[in-house]
Amino acid sequence: MKTIFITGNGTDIGKTIISAIITEHLEADYWKPVQSGELDNTDTMKVIRLVSNSKTVFHTERFKLIQPLSPHASAEIDGIQIQLEDFKLPITRNHIVIEGAGGLMVPLNNKILIADLITHFASSVILVSRNYLGSINHTLLTVQELRRRNIPIIGIVFNGEHTPQTENFILQYTQLPLLFRVDIEEQIDKQTVLKYSRKINLLDKIN
Repeated sequence: MKTIFITGNGTDIGKTIISAIITEHLEADYWKPVQSGELDNTDTMKVIRLVSNSKTVFHTERFKLIQPLSPHASAEIDGIQIQLEDFKLPITRNHIVIEGAGGLMVPLNNKILIADLITHFASSVILVSRNYLGSINHTLLTVQELRRRNIPIIGIVFNGEHTPQTENFILQYTQLPLLFRVDIEEQIDKQTVLKYSRKINLLDKIN
């Protein structure tokens, strides 16, 4: 079993769609440990709607927080104190795709970050980088922090408008492999997820 943590260079950069594609490709389990806000349309619900295979098990969130805020702030409003020991990996023999909340340095409480959760799970990371002005800086800082923490990085997924100068610089500077690229602006449905999942090959990178 391999645990693959999906993190990004920021918030609202397409982690859920990328998680669905990777989950479909590997026929892996899916888990979103912390959901902040959108409880009537959670990321788990979205991935369920996008995944076609019958092998994936969708595991229940450990925390479902009411407000669409950073988990530490939303948890405080809900009267909850999140601790690392609250999180235990779901029992499965399958690979599991774990989707983070926001970016790497998002706080779960006043001391613990998403990065600490990744280390807690002993996960490898797939980094989602959405192209926008400033994405080079945010992506390189995320890679730098992952490496400082000795967290293995499987590779990078770019999404959004294809920007060769940005993407080529990030790949050259980090020396990380490009796993695939997604045009996040196109209509995303089951067929789109299947299309992308059939174009990629991650098995040789995670085994």
